Amino acid sequence: MVVVLDSCGIGEAPDAARYGDEGSSTLPHTAAACGGLRLPVLGRLGLGRLAAIAGVPPASRPEGAFGILTEVSAGKDSTTGHWELMGLILDRPFPTYPHGFPPEIIEAFEARIGRRVLGNRPASGTAIIAELGEEHLRTGRPIVYTSADSVFQIAAHESVIPVEELYRMCEIARAILTGPHAVSRVIARPFVGEPGRFVRTDRRRDFSVPPPRDTVLDHITAGGMPVVGIGKIADLFAGRGVTTAVHTHNDMDGLTQTVRALADLERGLVFANLVDLDTLYGHRNDPKGYGADLERIDARVDEVLGRLGATDLMMITADHGNDPTTSSTDHSREVVPLLAAGPRVRGGVNLGVRSTFADVGATVAAALGVPTTGAGTSFLEQVLNS
Repeated sequence: MVVVLDSCGIGEAPDAARYGDEGSSTLPHTAAACGGLRLPVLGRLGLGRLAAIAGVPPASRPEGAFGILTEVSAGKDSTTGHWELMGLILDRPFPTYPHGFPPEIIEAFEARIGRRVLGNRPASGTAIIAELGEEHLRTGRPIVYTSADSVFQIAAHESVIPVEELYRMCEIARAILTGPHAVSRVIARPFVGEPGRFVRTDRRRDFSVPPPRDTVLDHITAGGMPVVGIGKIADLFAGRGVTTAVHTHNDMDGLTQTVRALADLERGLVFANLVDLDTLYGHRNDPKGYGADLERIDARVDEVLGRLGATDLMMITADHGNDPTTSSTDHSREVVPLLAAGPRVRGGVNLGVRSTFADVGATVAAALGVPTTGAGTSFLEQVLNS
């Protein structure tokens, strides 16, 4: 089992300056802003041994193995981070659009959907629907926007453009955004409510570019074993290597679905993403909300640990940072925590600073007896009791 705490970085990456992210440290800064966090479960696994986190003292005898992952791939988005976790390293970042999408993209999109669009600029998702939502209600024109990440986002009120139609528009955009304009994700952003009280719904959906090469997920399914993707996992891999996709309403539902998948699986991979940390709190510069969600997650992780079978291995990590205490509302280039737990895991093993996220995928491959992608180094033998 791999659980990704979306955006929960633990300190600036060695190359953070290249991304303008010097000083970013999502989890430590969030803990400080909250006056300390209560994360007893993650703490006893070894989280407090990785950085100075207010309220999470370093455990003297951690129950889990612990370390830090460093990203190699160019970029700091969810697709890049998850792909590298499963052994696919990118040497070039996905394209971004700090001035909006060029006319050839927007004109082609408008022609295919039969409507003109609003926006077409980088923006906070909640801010742009507050600004343009009333005009959208009046005109029926979808709101198109991007961010510092490689995303083409389409927001629409569910009463104006039904969700299935919004998904169809996303599929059209995905077909247009190829070649040099192959953004990592096209994202459907449905919302409801009235002017001044618009609220995004949980029917978001991501349409990712397909991985250009096999990942460990492909190797697992080729070996006849299931891969259950919880949350946006299937979207991030464009369905590749995922046998069962489970979309979730929020992080608590994500953990409920993770426990359910664990109970139903004899051998294979449960791969879960908890996205609210990023979407609801990181991007909105809300450290108190971020901290509260982490504390809720911590309490549920204890439940997951209690359901692990004798040979189960659980890894908890992240895909990038999104420091809610900085002026930026975008992802940050950070190293991320790595915790490993399970009945056979030797407590107190310090895995050190790993040179790539792909070490997780290499370890998953080793545990399930399938080939690696050639990227990353397994730490399975370091953490398991013989």
